[in-house]
Amino acid sequence: MSAPGRLVIVGLGPGGPHWLTPAARAALDGASDLIGYGPYLDRLGDLRPDQRRHASDNRVELERARHALTLAAEGRRVAVVSGGDPGVFAMAAAVFEAVEGGDPAWAGLDIHVEPGVTAMLAAAARAGAPLGGDFCAISLSDNLKPWEVLEKRLAAALSADFVICLYNPISRARPWQLGRALAIAREHRAPETPVIFARAVGRADEKLTVVPLAEAAGGLADMATLVIIGASTTRCVRRSAGERPWVYTPRSYGGGR
Repeated sequence: MSAPGRLVIVGLGPGGPHWLTPAARAALDGASDLIGYGPYLDRLGDLRPDQRRHASDNRVELERARHALTLAAEGRRVAVVSGGDPGVFAMAAAVFEAVEGGDPAWAGLDIHVEPGVTAMLAAAARAGAPLGGDFCAISLSDNLKPWEVLEKRLAAALSADFVICLYNPISRARPWQLGRALAIAREHRAPETPVIFARAVGRADEKLTVVPLAEAAGGLADMATLVIIGASTTRCVRRSAGERPWVYTPRSYGGGR
C-alpha cells in the first residue's frame, strides 16, 4: 500500500527568499512535486533531483488545482506555489473550489495552507503604516467577476472610508480599469489623499511612489504594482528634503493629530 499523499498550498511572499516563512520553506523542502505559475516556480531556483516541477500559465488555476489534487491522491507530496499569501486572490481558493466540485475522495486528503506575506502588507511596511486603520482589498481584474460588481464594491468601500488596496490594477489586456477606479476614488476622496504605487516590493527593481489622488494616474502602475488609496484620515509625515514621506492611517478614527 502506497504512503498517503498530502497537499500544501504555499505562499512565497512578494519578494525574495528573505520573506519566505520557515514553515513555507519546510513545506517546499518536503515536497516531491511543486506546482504553480511558471514565474513563481522560477523564484525557487534549482530543485533537488527527487523533486518535479509542474509549471503552467497564470489563467489555469482550476486545472492546476485539479492536477495537484490528482497527484496527492496518488500518494505524492505536493506543494502548490503562490506568490504573496496563497489565500489572497490566489491558489488556496482554487484548490478548495476544485475539492468541492471534484472527486469525492479529494475531500479526505491531507490539505494545509501555509501563509505568506501578502503584497499589501509588504507595500504598507515600505510606506509606513497606511493600514493602521480599517482597510479592504479589491482585485481590479474582471476576468472572474463583472466590472459592474467591481464598481459597486469600490464605491461602497470608498463611501465607507476604508483604505483600499488594489490588486491586479492594470495589464495589457485591461489598460483602463485603474484609471476608472481612480476616477471613482476622486468622487469620494479629497484631492490631497495619499495614493501609494508600490511596484515589485522586495525585489531588485522595487519602486515606491506616493502622490496625491489628484495626480494619481494609471500610467504609474503595471501588473507588478499594488496600489493603496488612503482614507480621509490617512496622512503623510514629511521627512528631509528628497526623502519620500511616511504614510500612515491613525488607529483612532479622526485621531492622530
